[in-house]
Amino acid sequence: MFSRSKCKALIQQYKHAWVFLYVLIYMPWFYYLERHITANSDFHVIHAALDDYIPFIEYFIIPYLLWFAFIVVTFLWFFFNDVSGFYKMAAFLFTGMTIFLIISTLYPNGLDLRPVQFERDNIFVDMVKMLYKADTPTNVLPSIHVFNSIGVCIAISHNRVLSRRKVIHYGSLVLGISIILATMFLKQHSVIDVTLAGCLATLLYPVVYARESRKSFHAKEPRQSIKKAVGD
Repeated sequence: MFSRSKCKALIQQYKHAWVFLYVLIYMPWFYYLERHITANSDFHVIHAALDDYIPFIEYFIIPYLLWFAFIVVTFLWFFFNDVSGFYKMAAFLFTGMTIFLIISTLYPNGLDLRPVQFERDNIFVDMVKMLYKADTPTNVLPSIHVFNSIGVCIAISHNRVLSRRKVIHYGSLVLGISIILATMFLKQHSVIDVTLAGCLATLLYPVVYARESRKSFHAKEPRQSIKKAVGD
């Protein structure tokens, strides 16, 4: 059994776990939207002309589903290994997710892109059918799949350990891009959803990570000045 001192040490070490309380805000709000904004209710249909030229490709169900593991595993890695990076990642993701909830509440939205009939019959199509049953084609603007994928890739690129491991660094980029493409090839999101998710990530990036970038720049600047002075 753990002694009081060990329990106290664990609480102190992992005190940043309070961040997970955000789930108590996000999940009830999200489920409320899912119940009240359905295919039978009035909502704004999101559609772009480019959506009609994007084919349905069921094989993208694999990266689409890998998104869940991608987010959870990365989040937990930062939780145990990089507290500062964990806070920044949480701030980035949770701010975007909150903005998504507000938009969906004030501007009920959905899609009419999903195929009614499928040209092929295979295990991947069956998986897509299961996804369609579990996930309504509403509350899609901006795409959380896309936004969170971008957020995770940014977090990894800003971590000294992970960014130096090429397999992880470039592997996360490939997976992130595959997930973004999957949202469109599975007809889960419109090009508009994807574009706005990218814009949201672009707006939040300097807010969360700009200070770190400035610190890195100022840290390098004196070294370069010293080198020049020595060279001179």
